[in-house]
Amino acid sequence: MFSSQEYIDNKTGRDDLSRFQYLQALVTEFQDTSSDDAKCQVLANLANFAYDPINYPHLRKLNVAELFLDMLSEQNEKIVEFGIGGICNYCLDADCRHAILENGGIQEIVNCLSSSNEETVLSAITSLIYLKDKTTEELSSQAIIECMTTYSTSSNARLANLAKIYLQNFKKLT
Repeated sequence: MFSSQEYIDNKTGRDDLSRFQYLQALVTEFQDTSSDDAKCQVLANLANFAYDPINYPHLRKLNVAELFLDMLSEQNEKIVEFGIGGICNYCLDADCRHAILENGGIQEIVNCLSSSNEETVLSAITSLIYLKDKTTEELSSQAIIECMTTYSTSSNARLANLAKIYLQNFKKLT
């Protein structure tokens, strides 16, 4: 659900944390905990907040794009799933997109294509679709096109359809 500042102000009491303070508390909790379960829960919350553009300025200040990217190389599949889910929700923001491109994030996202977790793969393909334009030539590499061609024949309709969309977008940009 997309929010307005007025909606947030009406929903939040005088003594409640501001949206920025709340997101900052989530990031701090994520950094301070050693429990993978707690990390997953906080990361899932941050990924959900990344869906609403009203949160983008706060997420930028907190370097959440970089945090999501860092999670893509974790061993815990759930942490990776929520990290790529956060990127998928947030990568339409220009600053997030810039952070992904500047920090080698495309390769990290491409690495998620080989995950055994279906949600991770779906979020990775969607993120690549969102990031693809004439400046992201690496997204038209033969290896990615072959991967998408394979996925386009999958019996999983969600996976096949996203891969087909990717391939259609590739053809339009070449």
